[in-house]
Amino acid sequence: MASIFKRKRTVRLPDGRKVIRQSGKWHIKYVDAEGIERRVTGFKDKEATRQLAARLEKETELARAGIVDGFKEHRKKPLAEHLEDFRQSLLAKGNTTKHADQTVYRTKRIIEGCKFSFWNDIQPSKVQRHLAGLREGQECMSAQTSNYYLKSIKQFAKWMVQDGRAPTSPLEHLRTVNARTDKRRERRALDPDELRHLLETTVVGPDRFGMTGCERAMLYRLATETGLRASELRSLFVSSFDFRRYTVRVEAGYSKHRRQDELPLRPDTAAELERLFANKMPNAQAFNVPDKPAKMLQADLADAGIDYVDESGRVFDFHALRGQCASLLAASGVHPKVAQSIMRHGDINLTMSRYTHVLRGQESEAVSKLPDLSLPSGKRKNAATGTDNQQINAVQNNRENLTPQLTPKLTPTAYSECNHSATIGNVHVQKGEMPSVRKTLHNEKLGSKNDCMSPHVNREKETRPAGLEPATFGFEVRDSIQLSYGRKNLYYSNL
Repeated sequence: MASIFKRKRTVRLPDGRKVIRQSGKWHIKYVDAEGIERRVTGFKDKEATRQLAARLEKETELARAGIVDGFKEHRKKPLAEHLEDFRQSLLAKGNTTKHADQTVYRTKRIIEGCKFSFWNDIQPSKVQRHLAGLREGQECMSAQTSNYYLKSIKQFAKWMVQDGRAPTSPLEHLRTVNARTDKRRERRALDPDELRHLLETTVVGPDRFGMTGCERAMLYRLATETGLRASELRSLFVSSFDFRRYTVRVEAGYSKHRRQDELPLRPDTAAELERLFANKMPNAQAFNVPDKPAKMLQADLADAGIDYVDESGRVFDFHALRGQCASLLAASGVHPKVAQSIMRHGDINLTMSRYTHVLRGQESEAVSKLPDLSLPSGKRKNAATGTDNQQINAVQNNRENLTPQLTPKLTPTAYSECNHSATIGNVHVQKGEMPSVRKTLHNEKLGSKNDCMSPHVNREKETRPAGLEPATFGFEVRDSIQLSYGRKNLYYSNL
């Protein structure tokens, strides 16, 4: 149901009092066929406004029934006329002329490439195929540029809906492609020595692109220390700098997020800028930045002997100076949140992932700061032997070292011609209790292994098992040690 009303607003009088005043005209509020609440300005006459509200409500009901198309006039209007209105809307929002023209150009190129004439002609499948052709065709457009084109035409379609010229956007569901799989340009950062050498070479260099060597060097230095973009540096005037507070101001119309920014300056940089602008008026342009500053920087890099493209294919163009700022901040130990504020990024991942690069030597320096895990020289032998100042010896015949605390680890091993048995246990033989045996025993008298190692041997039996004599295997047995392990009584021969 449509309703009419008068808008009210609070006004402050010159004497400080506040009064509520109503608008001179009546206004209409109703819900259209798409379910969106609309407000329309009526007339000063209340009855005439009521009649207009009734007509709008009737048209809405017919549109809901499919009898009347509420967007009929806009559907018949060519897209070229809508594009011009879209451009004026971008300028009215405070966007720069360059941004508005670029957005309209990208949208117009897709519309002409897909042969769209009116709003009803727009089909998302055709837009997808056209962009895929630009990426895979002769133009070989990058995935990132293709995403920019898609965002432009989606912005145009969204504006059509918001301006009441279309019910819905047919391109709303389209998604951008993964630009990481097709990265054409990867930037890098210079180490401080290379950057310092570039500035020193540029200062004494010849005039290029309407700028002296001193002006270019100061431009590179300012871009590195503030992270300002080329368009933002181009918009600066002498009055943009405050040499007493050491700040530089970027107006909202030239800032990417459309708000005024004030960035700090190093005191020494501010002093040099003040000397550089000494003969300029406050309303004079600070730097005559060319349209393509990357070519200017490329020439200065060649004079300094620095490669524009390194062996990994990474470039150092003018926008890389902005990444240089983030990289130097990270290398200086600046907190990531502070670096994000200086870079003026809405997402800290953008600051740390895309704009921050690892400088040469940082990885080696970081690894060198790890704690020293090497062992002292006196402990290396112990770690290899597993004992304190003694190596492990499976056959130990020193009776002075044979104590109840020592438990040698001996494992049974079968040889081709004999049974060689050993076990792990506590030594119950004390010094002086070892009999001297001086006779030999042939292999056939050893008996079976089960007889020697069987756990069912009587514990009280202190004599040797039948058939078990101190074995010599062809050698003379001088001493023998009786080892007790559980119920087994074994003999360990010292050869």
